[in-house]
Amino acid sequence: MTHPTAPSSSSLEESRPEPPFPVALVEEMLRLFARAIRAHHLYLPNNPTYLRALESAKASFAPLWRHTGEVVIEVTDTQLRWESHTVINEPDKTTDALPWVLYKDGIRELRFLRDVEQHELVTLIDIMTRVRRASPDEDDLLTLLWEQEFSFVRYRYVDLSLDGIAALEASPQAREERLVDPTQVCAPAEESILPSGVVNMDDFDATIYFLDEREIEYLRGEVQTEYNAELRGNVVAILLDVYEAQTDPAIRDEICGVLDNLLVHLLAAGQLRTVASLLREVNVAANRARDITPTQRETLLSLPNRMSEPDALSQLLQSLDERADMPAPEDLNHLFDQLRVAALGTVFSWLGRLQSPRVRTLLEGAAQRLASTNTAELVRLIGAGDRDVALEAIRRAGAMRAPAAVSALARLLSLTDTDVRLAAVLALAEIGTPGAMQQLERTIDDDTREIRVATTRAFATRTHRPALARIEAAIREKRLHQVDLTEKMALFEAFGSMCGDAGIPLLDGVLNAKGFFGKREDPQTRACAARALGKVGSASAIAVLRLAASDKEILVRNAVNRALRGEAA
Repeated sequence: MTHPTAPSSSSLEESRPEPPFPVALVEEMLRLFARAIRAHHLYLPNNPTYLRALESAKASFAPLWRHTGEVVIEVTDTQLRWESHTVINEPDKTTDALPWVLYKDGIRELRFLRDVEQHELVTLIDIMTRVRRASPDEDDLLTLLWEQEFSFVRYRYVDLSLDGIAALEASPQAREERLVDPTQVCAPAEESILPSGVVNMDDFDATIYFLDEREIEYLRGEVQTEYNAELRGNVVAILLDVYEAQTDPAIRDEICGVLDNLLVHLLAAGQLRTVASLLREVNVAANRARDITPTQRETLLSLPNRMSEPDALSQLLQSLDERADMPAPEDLNHLFDQLRVAALGTVFSWLGRLQSPRVRTLLEGAAQRLASTNTAELVRLIGAGDRDVALEAIRRAGAMRAPAAVSALARLLSLTDTDVRLAAVLALAEIGTPGAMQQLERTIDDDTREIRVATTRAFATRTHRPALARIEAAIREKRLHQVDLTEKMALFEAFGSMCGDAGIPLLDGVLNAKGFFGKREDPQTRACAARALGKVGSASAIAVLRLAASDKEILVRNAVNRALRGEAA
């Protein structure tokens, strides 16, 4: 019997189709991707070596996106291939070999979509590192990938645990490769001769009038303190003392003019601590000055109010953001503490524009202080015409869990701006009062998927049982098969958190029941039902889960096992 002659390697190379762009770009991307995984395995996430490797891996995707919108990698036990070209060859099947790490858990194809490096590359590297470190009883690669609900990473896999799957064998290529210079002396200094009339302090060293070392250090310290004293602050204190003591209107008007000019000069000189002291002491003087008229009080208090006006505060924040020599944090804190409630809108509008992390952090503290003590102004800003101000006010109301903001947030749920509606939903979920949850019922069927998911998760977290009927209706409807995995998981987890044993028949039907022709629900839907039964956690729910413990679908088995482990814990 004759056998056909195997084609030579050169003929195979000639028969390969030409790739759409250079293979070297894909090789470089995968090489840097593997290097980032190794660096993450060896170093902490904040280590400079790992951060450099991560940045290089991200940068390697940019040349690819100039030619295509996705990169499809074929996986074998020893190779990664692209367009029939080998881009990574790792004959040794070790935990350091990227092809083997993917292949041994059933991955046969890996697909990267455009912008994966911006959104999901770090998460994927973390998963690959966890798999390399994992013990046999921990989750496998497929389970970890499924749990992350990737949007920019796609993969094709086979279930290695099914009967009839041949054992993995090494490729032929892998089997072949296993086979004072001390002599120098300082000359004594010549004795200095002082001119006539000058006293040499050394002549008094042995007298009873000479100061000891402790007294000398004290005098030096006092002199240094005097030289370092902030004279501008003393000037401000003197002027305000005169203002309190003198009742002559002409004198007080003159002092107000001097303080106004001094405020401008202090800001220009960067004397922020002195500016803060001036604004603070002005308030004290306005309340303590004797025989002060309403007009004089208003004029004096206009100084701190001027700092909170939009134009003045915007100029100050812009100058701080552009300064190379950043003022001390305590000086900025003292200054921001003097802002009035009128500054809250300006502060909100600048939080998203500041480039200096230090200024932004300190300004956020001032925003929190102003918002917590002026809830009415915060609620007013939720409906502001400036979109950035409104979004920041919405987020701040949610972080403060302010019940007073529920009505204002509810009015935003009917707007067409998706970002504003989503921010309002998240804020209402954070507030979590019965009134807030009641308003969220309006968005359970919203046209935007992110809003529906956020609403459903809020109901699950707060166990808002009035929404149970609508969530159950969403699960029973045929449109459940049209939603993505994230929304499907949110619906089932919310249902499992609230339904109790009354919802077990529905979940059992999704997980275990077969249709007229023996067809079951898709694996993702059944896995979501298993997670929901784990949320129920009763003995009846556990019994239903055990019926699917040996299911042939790997995603379903893993979800069932995780639900059972959660019940045992």
